[in-house]
Amino acid sequence: MTFEIAKRLKLLPPYLFAELDKKKRKKQEEGVDVIDLGVGDPDLPTPEPIVEALIEASKNPENHKYPSYVGMKAFREAVSRWYKRRFGVELDPEGEVIALIGSKEGIAHFPFAFVNPGDVVLCPDPAYPVYRTGTILAGGEPYPLPLKKENDFLPNLGSIPKNILDRAKIIWINYPNNPTSADATEDFYRELIKWAKKHRIIVASDNAYSEIYTGERKPLSLLQIEGAKEIAIEFHSLSKTYNMTGWRIGMAVGNEELIKALGNVKTNIDSGQFNAVQQAAITALNLPQRELDKLREVYRKRREVMTSVLRKIGLKPFESDVTFYVWTEVPQGYSSAQFVSKLIEEVGVVCTPGSGFGSAGEGFFRISLTVPTKRLEEAARRIESLNIL
Repeated sequence: MTFEIAKRLKLLPPYLFAELDKKKRKKQEEGVDVIDLGVGDPDLPTPEPIVEALIEASKNPENHKYPSYVGMKAFREAVSRWYKRRFGVELDPEGEVIALIGSKEGIAHFPFAFVNPGDVVLCPDPAYPVYRTGTILAGGEPYPLPLKKENDFLPNLGSIPKNILDRAKIIWINYPNNPTSADATEDFYRELIKWAKKHRIIVASDNAYSEIYTGERKPLSLLQIEGAKEIAIEFHSLSKTYNMTGWRIGMAVGNEELIKALGNVKTNIDSGQFNAVQQAAITALNLPQRELDKLREVYRKRREVMTSVLRKIGLKPFESDVTFYVWTEVPQGYSSAQFVSKLIEEVGVVCTPGSGFGSAGEGFFRISLTVPTKRLEEAARRIESLNIL
């Protein structure tokens, strides 16, 4: 017996990282020692105090019940305090903070709260695929905003046609950016907020990489900009900052009306995150700064290892000191898919083709720095051995 899947699923492209995993498994079955620089899944362990907090909280029978739909009050208060310390942003934990089962969940569900069939969602390109797929599943139409090197991988808001603006409900932004490793300026954010208010478009900011930086300038929160809270929601995650990708804990903060609408969707879809995980997340948010400084130093060294080799063989990595990705132009004569295939077939290194993040990503590939440094050095040596000139 065969079953016909919903039309909305037929509109979805294959999930990028699932396709990469298939190629990786195939090479491993052939006996190849594959080094996977494709997915941004931190290799470093979750800090021990967080693990210990989970163990203790899991023993408490009170945590074995259904959690709050919006998150524990103590977790929301911890998020509010963290935003105040880190960004100087005041948040009311009662109405301006909600717990997520990882930020991906919140990002995918947010369009359901505001998008009707025929509505447009402005999605960066290249980008994390969930902005686009969440829009499609909600019945909306994603409209790509090309992120170009000549514009420092920032969207050109003035290029959007009026007929698209008239139908647009949401614009997604993501800085520090995945996959390009670009960062946004305060001037861009000010322009964005002014533009969004003029056109009555919700700004949804994915700020999952705000703590992965190695320079002196700390990345911003959109909510630091005057007036942002009137029209914006920001999604954040503990996954990258505290090496907690598998824990599935994040938060959305910002405009109370936007938070309430997202909460209404979640109430009808999920039952909240395990309280013990939320209590461990409180411990994470209260960790001393030196814990994060150690993490940043690891990524700084890894970036130097990889970018020095890329330049040595004539490639052009984008200059960046944020995220744990290196965004690099492919050699002349290759498409991004062709070059990534060459890497895995000839030297057993998995990277991500830029075209997998959107058509504007063509001509680039992404390297993730989330493998042990020794393995990254080995991957760099293998890449260096390629005959690409």
